[in-house]
Amino acid sequence: MSGQQKALLATLGVLLVVLFAVALGAGRGDRGDPAARHPLVDLLGGVGGGRSAVDPAAVDADCAEAPGRLAVTDRCALRVADPGGLRTLVLRSPDAFTVRAVAPGDADVTVTDEVTPAGDGTGAVARVAVDRATTVLVSCPGGCLVTVTRD
Repeated sequence: MSGQQKALLATLGVLLVVLFAVALGAGRGDRGDPAARHPLVDLLGGVGGGRSAVDPAAVDADCAEAPGRLAVTDRCALRVADPGGLRTLVLRSPDAFTVRAVAPGDADVTVTDEVTPAGDGTGAVARVAVDRATTVLVSCPGGCLVTVTRD
């Protein structure tokens, strides 16, 4: 290793120690809010474009009243066409519902989530990652109206 490489390595080591010390000093004493997002994350997400949503027209179901509008009575199977890449299926309802789907990628995992309405009155929202043609099961005890949206 040459002298320049050693100096560069030492400088990087000092820089990491300084950044670590600054991070410790800038930390807050509380535990934080796990649901909160830092403004920098929102800025980077806006610049990067984020993940696009599944087109509601690409979702077919026996319980469909209209494109993107589902009248779920107990249980409904949503068939999502191949989105051509990783996309997010966004489901909204004023009532609580359960979503069951296969995880994206090669993993042999089925994910189940019980979604409840938010306290601010915006309803229940489920976001399901989809990377290929798949079936997503939605269930509502007693029935509910679910909308496939882009946001």
